[in-house]
Amino acid sequence: MFNFGVDSLIWSESFSEKDLWIISKAKEAGFDTVDINISDPETFPVDQVKKKVSEVGIEAVTSYGLPKDGNTISPDPKTRERGAKLLKKVVDINIELGSKILGGIPYAAWGYLTGKPRTEQEWDWSVEAMRDAARYAEERSDLTIAVECVNRFETHFLNIAADGVQYCKDVGTGNMKVHLDSFHMIREEDSFSEAVETCGKKYLGYVHVCENNRGIPGKGLVPWKEFFTAIRDIGYTGPLVIESFDPSFETLNMLCAIWRKFAESGEELAVEGLKNLRAIASEVEASG
Repeated sequence: MFNFGVDSLIWSESFSEKDLWIISKAKEAGFDTVDINISDPETFPVDQVKKKVSEVGIEAVTSYGLPKDGNTISPDPKTRERGAKLLKKVVDINIELGSKILGGIPYAAWGYLTGKPRTEQEWDWSVEAMRDAARYAEERSDLTIAVECVNRFETHFLNIAADGVQYCKDVGTGNMKVHLDSFHMIREEDSFSEAVETCGKKYLGYVHVCENNRGIPGKGLVPWKEFFTAIRDIGYTGPLVIESFDPSFETLNMLCAIWRKFAESGEELAVEGLKNLRAIASEVEASG
């Protein structure tokens, strides 16, 4: 039942043609899915990735965060317009790649903070841009756009599952779902099981399984049995993807405040985490 995956960010901060080997490595390491982070839609090697994914025989999904100059909740109309265009470009990449899930932060610039709570105007701007992109995707594919609820230090826009669900409802298309990440959930939610139940099978579209400190999953504070039991109970069967970052990264480390190593390498973190999470998942499956 449980489908475990790994994010390309474990190995590379900015995925490009030189990182195609990551797709094979993910398969060799025992993962069912690879989440390929799209750092730059304009230069993303979609043809090469598509070919490699087919050769390796692994499910591929993507994640994306809008840049500051493509922020759909910016007061500047030109910036919002660029964001809307980038969303459609990322949708095109996913369709060409054959990806069924686009996760991450495609609703606003990742790391953009105003110093104030989210406003109704920001909400309306983002919903309008996303509705346009979601309709564009819906007309062309069965792609799910899953909006990630992240912690207060990375966005003021979507922090909790309840807001993610409302956002999907307001966009109003059938391909909008919520992306939950246990690293963010442990900071923002009152309960792991309640957050999953808030989404339910209808709105839970993607899951990242990350430890509370971005370290090896299964060695920290995340209540994995509770989380996996809730996921099982609502009937979610999509990928559960391990994501972390190397302290040698530059841009992402500033956004995510990664200053120390949690394993000898990102790969070790992912492989050890997979072993831990599979053991926990087996217990949950046996109890169900």
